[in-house]
Amino acid sequence: MIEFRFGVGDLATTSFAYSALQETVFSLRCLHDPARYPHHRPWLRRIRPHLAGLDHEVLTALSAPWLWVPDFLTPRPRRARPVFADELDTLRRTPPDVVADGFRATYRTEDALPPVIARGLADPPALLARLTDALDAYWHTCLRDDWWPRVQAILEGDLAHRGRMLAEQGAAAMLAGLDDRLTWSEGRLLLSTRDFTVAAPWSDAVGIAGRGMVLLPTLFARGAQPLIDPSRPPVLVYPARGRATLSEEPPPVTRDALVRLLGRPRARLLLLLAEPASTTELAHRLDVTPGAVSQHLAVLYDAGLLSRTRTGRIVRYARTELGDDLCR
Repeated sequence: MIEFRFGVGDLATTSFAYSALQETVFSLRCLHDPARYPHHRPWLRRIRPHLAGLDHEVLTALSAPWLWVPDFLTPRPRRARPVFADELDTLRRTPPDVVADGFRATYRTEDALPPVIARGLADPPALLARLTDALDAYWHTCLRDDWWPRVQAILEGDLAHRGRMLAEQGAAAMLAGLDDRLTWSEGRLLLSTRDFTVAAPWSDAVGIAGRGMVLLPTLFARGAQPLIDPSRPPVLVYPARGRATLSEEPPPVTRDALVRLLGRPRARLLLLLAEPASTTELAHRLDVTPGAVSQHLAVLYDAGLLSRTRTGRIVRYARTELGDDLCR
C-alpha cells in the first residue's frame, strides 16, 4: 500500500493534466505486449510499416519488459495541456546523471539493461539526443495527425467527467473514483499495490507537502500508478475513462422514423449525444471529419435539439429535453 498524505492546503493545489509526450512514451508499451492493449490494434496495424524507418532499437528499449519507463521521459506537466514540442524541449534538457539513474531504476539491474542503453550510458548526453530525436520522429510519423486527435478527445472527455464529479460529489469521491486501487480516508489517498506485477522501491508514505499533486489520465495503464522515484514531485497516472472507444466502429442507426425525419448523419449524432461530447469526440466515434460533424451539430442546435457549453477552447454538446423526447 502506498499512502499519499495531504495537508490542509494540498487538495487546493491538486490538478489534472494530460500529456502528449507521456502518451507517446507509454504507447511504446504496445510494442512489447500488444495483447494488453486491444483497443490499439487498428492503430498498431496502420503504423507497423512505418516503424521500420524509425530508430526501432532505441524506441523499444525505452520501456522495460514489465512496462516501466524512466520517470525523466515523462516530465511533470507545467500546465493542463502542454504542447508536445515544449515537452520534448524539457526532455532534451535532462541532466546526464538523471538519464543514467532513470534507466537503472527502470531496469533494476545493470544486467537487465538492453545493449543499446548499456552502450549509451557511457555517454548519457549522446543517448539523450538520440532518444529525443527518435521520439520526435515517432510522434510525427505515427501519432500526430491521425492517432493523437482521437486520443486527445478521450482525455478531454475524462477531464470533463472528473470535473463534474468534483462539483457534484466532492474531492474524496472524485479521487477514489479514478481507479479501483484508490481509496480516500482522512486526508490520505491510499493506493493498493496488491496486483502490481513487479515490486518497486516506493515508500509506504509520500507527503504532498505543498508540492501539489498532478493527476494524469492515460490510455496505457490498467490501474493507477505513481512515479518510480517517490522523491520527485507527486504525480499519479490513472486509466482514462472511455479508452476502449478508441477502436469503436461508428454505431448503427436503427430508428427508422428518426432517420427519415433528420437524415442518417444527424439521427446518429442525436443518438450519440445521450452523454455530452465535443465535435472532435463525435468525429472520432463516427470516423468522419470534425468539419462534417460541426455542420450537422449547428443544424440540430438551431432546431433546439441540442444545447452547448464552452470550457476553454472545448465546446461540448448535449441533448435538450426536446432532443431526448425525439429520441424516445
